[in-house]
Amino acid sequence: MVNESVRNNDNTNAVKKVVIAGGGTAGWMAATALSRLIGKSVSVTLVESKDIGIVGVGEATIPPIRTLHKLLGIDEKQFMKATQATYKLGIAFENWREKDHSYIHSFGITGRECWAGEFHHFWLRAQSLGFGGEFGDYCVELKAALENKFATSDKAPLNFAYHFDAVAYGKFLRTIAEQSGVKRIEGNIAGVNKCIERGYLTSLSLENGEVIEGDLFIDCTGFKGLLIEQALHTGYENWQHWLPCDTAMAMQTEAVEPPRPYTKSVAHNAGWRWQIPLQSRVGNGLVYCSKYMTDNEAKETLTAQVTGTPINDPRIIRFTPGKRRLGWNKNCVALGLASGFIEPLESTSIHLIMTGIIRLLRNFPFDGITQSAIDEYNNKFNSEMDAILDFIVMHYKVTNRMDSPFWQHCQTMDIPKSLQHKIALFAETGRVFLDDGDIFRVDSWTQVMLGQGLTPRQYHRVADEMSHEELQRFMAGLKQQVDNHVSQLPQHGEFLNHVLR
Repeated sequence: MVNESVRNNDNTNAVKKVVIAGGGTAGWMAATALSRLIGKSVSVTLVESKDIGIVGVGEATIPPIRTLHKLLGIDEKQFMKATQATYKLGIAFENWREKDHSYIHSFGITGRECWAGEFHHFWLRAQSLGFGGEFGDYCVELKAALENKFATSDKAPLNFAYHFDAVAYGKFLRTIAEQSGVKRIEGNIAGVNKCIERGYLTSLSLENGEVIEGDLFIDCTGFKGLLIEQALHTGYENWQHWLPCDTAMAMQTEAVEPPRPYTKSVAHNAGWRWQIPLQSRVGNGLVYCSKYMTDNEAKETLTAQVTGTPINDPRIIRFTPGKRRLGWNKNCVALGLASGFIEPLESTSIHLIMTGIIRLLRNFPFDGITQSAIDEYNNKFNSEMDAILDFIVMHYKVTNRMDSPFWQHCQTMDIPKSLQHKIALFAETGRVFLDDGDIFRVDSWTQVMLGQGLTPRQYHRVADEMSHEELQRFMAGLKQQVDNHVSQLPQHGEFLNHVLR
């Protein structure tokens, strides 16, 4: 229920009270960051219902989460113990390019670039001369993932992220946030109150009659967008014509082998299946398009392919891929599922929460909300979401699969013009140029496009500046460096046990 009051929340008023609607990963990430980083200037109140699931899905992340943890002073060992965390070096894609084909999109830097062209241009020339091996031979993280190895140190760092239990992560952050001064109020939101004159949110009314007033509100209420959509009618941009999958089914199973240092993404006839290894259990899920697969077929497919004893029954999650037309509207910022949803094929869900929080902090309206700050936030929000959209759609479009109606649809569907350009540019010239909001590096675009089967028709002629013999020595030296590094690494499970002792 939305109520209008006569209180005028003038945008020249300083923001002193931040109210977060909803807990979970998004809510507690925001609460922790605000309290730890600007807690002397604002008070933070978080309202959440007690109706939170007790079994969380495994969640995969990308490396920038380590920067956030460092910024917030989070102890890695405590975090890993509390959340069943394991290390992650990338994602293994199976059956995407075609059935029985696999490749890894890793977090590492491949080879060595020069001023005019990235390493793949030199590799492409080596290929044309009959040597060079696999593109992944020149990336430590990729080779380590293939051999289930992992270790990191200041002398020999790897670029890595984590797998962890998302619900446990929220509880872990809640403890930190409350220690940092966040006030948690348990209750269900019965109404959202707005001022008549400007439409700004003024307070939340709870079912028990309590009213929570605020100057700035953060919506972490999930798909329903209780504040950003139901109260402010922000609007939603539907991307289902580019991302046809609209349903997911998730379940946990007990682990039957040591955890691998990568996420698995296995394509099937109507979507893909994930596998996220935690310390003692595995997060499993099936993403699919309901036009091409029924829920019963999805359940049969998922349960037939998981390993280990099930911990919970598969649960269905319906979604509409897309984004809010505004990530920040009036005095409300949406985070997590409330801001939009792009399927987690490249583990961007938590990253988008993190970047939204950092973007808010950089534009924080201490002295009052201004339209220029709102516009800057939304410009960056749109740029980031659009760049991720391109990267995810590319997995579906650049493929040789035509073996089912779903994949036939993906082959013939329209794609964003920005992605059309990126694919054509790489196919014709081997070039990759990043958008302003692109969170994925050239290495990522190159690994995935090559992995999906897109081979450039030419390479940058700077690679011809090396003689045949120089190029051979150059490539062999790089490969040897990678092999030497990987040979010294322990098994992932062994290193994980060492860290958790």
